[in-house]
Amino acid sequence: MISEIAMSALRRVDPERAHRLTIAALRTGIVPGMAADQWPSLHTEIAGLTLPNPLGLAAGFDKNAQVPDPCLRLGFGFVEVGAVTLKAQPGNPRPRVFRLPQDFAVINRYGFNNDGLEAVAARLRARRGRTGVVGVNLGANKDSADRLKDFAVGAAALSPLVDFCTVNVSSPNTPGLRHLQEADTLRNLLSSLPSVMAPSTRLFLKVAPDLTDEAVADLAELVRSTPVDALIVSNTTISRPHLTSDPEETGGLSGRPLFDLSTRRLRDFASLLNGDVPLIGVGGIEDSDTAYQKILNGASALQLYTALIYKGPRLVVDILDGLADRLTVDGYPTVADAVGAAHR
Repeated sequence: MISEIAMSALRRVDPERAHRLTIAALRTGIVPGMAADQWPSLHTEIAGLTLPNPLGLAAGFDKNAQVPDPCLRLGFGFVEVGAVTLKAQPGNPRPRVFRLPQDFAVINRYGFNNDGLEAVAARLRARRGRTGVVGVNLGANKDSADRLKDFAVGAAALSPLVDFCTVNVSSPNTPGLRHLQEADTLRNLLSSLPSVMAPSTRLFLKVAPDLTDEAVADLAELVRSTPVDALIVSNTTISRPHLTSDPEETGGLSGRPLFDLSTRRLRDFASLLNGDVPLIGVGGIEDSDTAYQKILNGASALQLYTALIYKGPRLVVDILDGLADRLTVDGYPTVADAVGAAHR
């Protein structure tokens, strides 16, 4: 009841202020915790990382690594902070995030607003010794003269402090960033990063859902031939599929309307990669049904964010309960046994 009252109050507040209040609440520790490992069938691995369950918190929520451990205590199997850029930057002018409640969606054009590499590194350094899988999403400054160098410096500084680093070249809110998804540029970037990263830290790549079929095929071949440990499919979309409202706002669309597009791209990559590179499914997950569909279509792990805005922290446990039930009904001993079952 308290959670419902709090969520109702937050939805009446400007979205960006509501987000700040949520981070503040998590920092105080007043949000109740939940053990992430209470579902034995959901224990799993991805890219050599052992997870208590496959459900992760996507980048964008804890941009500045202020609350990774309180987020883990909500029941998440892993957490990704960021996106982090080399220098602190304010992002795009406000307003820059818009709720679409009738569509169970959000449009944002934040533009990598964050406290910068030094501040985030200090916070991650302060949590040393704490358990739980935490990764960082790496971005590039809007005014950077050498964005490839931004990624290299960020990876070198942060990789000793996290379990994985995600190269984010797929945000639609930094002009020109998605051009880094082009094959030759991306191959050079991905091939060079392991030499500056901590040896035990995994390298992930996050891609856009707005890729052409040809681009998907090219990217699949590229990640197979570069040291990418996992592929995150996908970021927000610049398209506007299935909207009942017409907000006429630019930016990336997330939430329910993204589910079909992102799942189709997930299925495409699963088919092309055939298990060579594990996949993390993101986009439109709002309950155990949508989470399970991602797994059946090839996702070894999952991430969500937008649905929390509408359903609150109880959603994490609801999804994990439902996933465990579905595995039992379908006769899968573990979640790993169900990965890609729709293709078999």
